[in-house]
Amino acid sequence: MPLGGPRTAPPAPAALAAKVRTLAPSMTRSMQRVAEAVAQDPAGCAALTVTGLAELTGTSEATVVRTARLLGYPGYRDLRLALAGLAAAQQSGRAPAITTDIAVDDPIAGVVAKLAHDERQTLADTAAGLDTAQLGAAVTALAAARRTDVYGIGASGLVAQDLTQKLLRIGLIAHAHSDPHLAVTNAVQLRAGDVAVAITHSGSTGDVIEPLRVAFERGATTVAVTGRPDGPVTQYADHVLTTSSARESELRPAAMSSRTGQLLVVDCLFVGVAQRTYAAAGPALSASYEALAHRHGSGRRRA
Repeated sequence: MPLGGPRTAPPAPAALAAKVRTLAPSMTRSMQRVAEAVAQDPAGCAALTVTGLAELTGTSEATVVRTARLLGYPGYRDLRLALAGLAAAQQSGRAPAITTDIAVDDPIAGVVAKLAHDERQTLADTAAGLDTAQLGAAVTALAAARRTDVYGIGASGLVAQDLTQKLLRIGLIAHAHSDPHLAVTNAVQLRAGDVAVAITHSGSTGDVIEPLRVAFERGATTVAVTGRPDGPVTQYADHVLTTSSARESELRPAAMSSRTGQLLVVDCLFVGVAQRTYAAAGPALSASYEALAHRHGSGRRRA
């Protein structure tokens, strides 16, 4: 979100590392040096003045302050307090993290352990960095929507389908679009009272941005689910929900790591909408369960 825009409470110390992982790719190189320093050595950086941290990272005091603000803190003093809290947590006896690099000759048990660790970290980072005010506003819009269109390409397209299937099961009208032409032609039909959701980890997928732009210009409420809160997609989003992803490797591409965070956000949206619309959602869920139960051998047969 823009630095001059509305602010939420500063991130808790435990969320600092998650914020760094999420935002570092979109920072300038000098700001990345500051962010990497505070994430790697919170105790050491907590002891430094703004001048000291600037000298340590080869940047300027202004860069240090800008980095603190981008991470969600009003100023450097607030960042130092968070660093001190994070350092204390790290010294409290938590188990050391395992490496997440997966080698071609790793035993399958090691692969399971590393992937499970990455999945947990991605979920924790996404939860820590998720703006609940933005999430609540998106839930409100979805719960009242006449119709919801969801755009996603590739792995994000699978997440888009997951969201629409969930909404359909509670009686809402929702469509997933992975074909860019159909996405745009459907977006043209949207208006105020409708919702359009764009899912793109990079925040720069043109085939997802274009239909969201059309929906935005037609007056629909727009939501972006993205790993880049300053990416191009956010300029057409009324609400931005930021996801995190595990560190990529040759055997764990971005499509795998980003999907985990996206699915958490989708589940949060769905549960929030189901809560808001429970009078209708409850019976709709029961009806869909009954309709499918016989296919799984668990249906209650009528006499």
